[in-house]
Amino acid sequence: MSYAIQLNQLEKSYEVPVREAGIGAALKSLVNRKTRKVEAVRPINFDIGEGEIVGFLGPNGAGKTTTIKMLAGLLHPSGGELSVIGYTPFERKPDFLRKITLVMGQRNQLMWDIPVIDSFERNRVIYEVSKSRYQETLARLTDMLELEELLQKPVRNLSLGERMKCEIAVALLHEPRVLFLDEPTIGLDVSMQRKLRSFIQDYNQQTGATVLLTSHYMADVEALCKRVIVIHHGSILFDGALAELVERFTAYKTISVKLSTPTQALESYGEIIERSDDAATFRVTKTQAPSITARLLQDLDIADLSVEDPPIEEVIDQVFAQA
Repeated sequence: MSYAIQLNQLEKSYEVPVREAGIGAALKSLVNRKTRKVEAVRPINFDIGEGEIVGFLGPNGAGKTTTIKMLAGLLHPSGGELSVIGYTPFERKPDFLRKITLVMGQRNQLMWDIPVIDSFERNRVIYEVSKSRYQETLARLTDMLELEELLQKPVRNLSLGERMKCEIAVALLHEPRVLFLDEPTIGLDVSMQRKLRSFIQDYNQQTGATVLLTSHYMADVEALCKRVIVIHHGSILFDGALAELVERFTAYKTISVKLSTPTQALESYGEIIERSDDAATFRVTKTQAPSITARLLQDLDIADLSVEDPPIEEVIDQVFAQA
């Protein structure tokens, strides 16, 4: 396999000032400054193959954004080695910068008071994209993201969802080979999140671009990522298939039944977490799930039955709790 991203013992630490409150402590710190070391990212290792879409998960302060900024060349690592499509990111060579893009949900590349199309043209010049290639790429992105009616509007007149579509488009005009997407759907409504997820998936399939995605919306991860990397306190807790994460860190399944005829005696089948006259949802251990399912089908008049893993949000919470 050809790797787009390779990390070997990559780490990042900061020296931050510390002092007590009060004017006296402030004056002392002028001549006797004290600091402490903060390890934002401890030595971590992972490789990402070309064309993969990988979810990069962790709570706030876990080290996700710091890692992505090192991969994009915005931060110099404190130690270790990293390579992105054969380049050392912090050297920020022009050829490297033309082959990556970074989209952060709370940052923008678009100029606030000018039409969107003018910001697109500015990026075309910055990345030295030929006009013919630019027109071809713009047409494809306009079609995929439904931008036709937005291009002539000033950015300040766009809704958040419209602006995010344009932010993603302007970040892709130079056809990067690696996409770093840091919370690209933050603040968007459910419909717009779904549209952007669909676009990212289509773009990956059409171009073969590698995508590293961070998101607190687990629907993004479930829809796009077969593989996830979980980071917590700067250390990697898990790196593998999303299905394997669910299997490893959950001890139970949920069984939902819809009854043809109401019944009262359901407590013996498991912990009831939801109940109505003709339906119930149980939480049972993985090992018990097959036998309890068989008992339900044998004992009750079942109209419908499903067995599911817990929501991915609960799985991630369990990972952090064990950490």
